Amino acid sequence: MNRRLMLSGALAAGALALAVPAFAALKVGAAAPDFTLPGFKNGAPITYSLAEARKKGPVVVYFFPAAFTGGCDLEAHLFAEAADDYAKAGASIIGVTAGSIDRLKEFSADNKRCSGKFPVAADKDAKVAKQWQSTLPTGISNRTSYVIAPDGKVLFVHSEMNPKQHVELTLSAVRQWKAGKK
Repeated sequence: MNRRLMLSGALAAGALALAVPAFAALKVGAAAPDFTLPGFKNGAPITYSLAEARKKGPVVVYFFPAAFTGGCDLEAHLFAEAADDYAKAGASIIGVTAGSIDRLKEFSADNKRCSGKFPVAADKDAKVAKQWQSTLPTGISNRTSYVIAPDGKVLFVHSEMNPKQHVELTLSAVRQWKAGKK
């Protein structure tokens, strides 16, 4: 009986693995498509240009599914807590969502989320997320973080729905890039 349960469990796990799609993302070394999007920083409307941001140093572009949801709130909070560390390493942060943009103003200033530390942008119809190969089958942004070099090349990519390692891994990649520039 135990053997049957173990075999049944193994078959179910295998079927689940086949049912979960593998998500693509831009590869390290690829040219990151530039974009200009409307957004907010600390509640104030902005127009964000990746090309302009890259002139100042590397940029962490992180795609997130939707503001005011558990994983996205945690991820924004973690990026906000580390914003000064990114700045010390010469990098900036931009959060991009194809989720509902109605509350991005509030999300950008909320002390439990972005805390006004970095901008968040609205990617209507996931046009940018699609160019970056960072969408879910539902058409919204996948949780994918990139580090983009000033020359526009992808230095690092991490795509995982669990938000916990995005900050640690992207900050490490930024610091490695900076160390290689000395």
